[in-house]
Amino acid sequence: MTKDLFARRKGRNRFKLTSHAYGRPRLSVFRSGKHIYAQVIDDLQQATIAAASTNEKGGEKAGKSWNKDAATGVGKKIAERALAKGVKQVVFDRGGYIYHGRIKALADAAREGGLEF
Repeated sequence: MTKDLFARRKGRNRFKLTSHAYGRPRLSVFRSGKHIYAQVIDDLQQATIAAASTNEKGGEKAGKSWNKDAATGVGKKIAERALAKGVKQVVFDRGGYIYHGRIKALADAAREGGLEF
């Protein structure tokens, strides 16, 4: 039941994004119990432009990987990597997740890093 509701929310969100994207890449977020992942995806070319996560090798292991501070770090990394590839404007795809907590922290950090959405 919960997976069905999540899938419906995700579908509603994705439908609205595709109708308002106007060719812009999509900043997609996936949240697991221990990690958070972000990708900038170009749907027209079906390619990932940039990616960042708390599960990367060589990343700083200063603290927990499942809190807002870790999500803020991922938001800064994804913004830096997307800007390096020449992407400044994206649409934010939160999936089926509610916009609060770690998702909101990642989005705010990406905005501060220079991405526009």
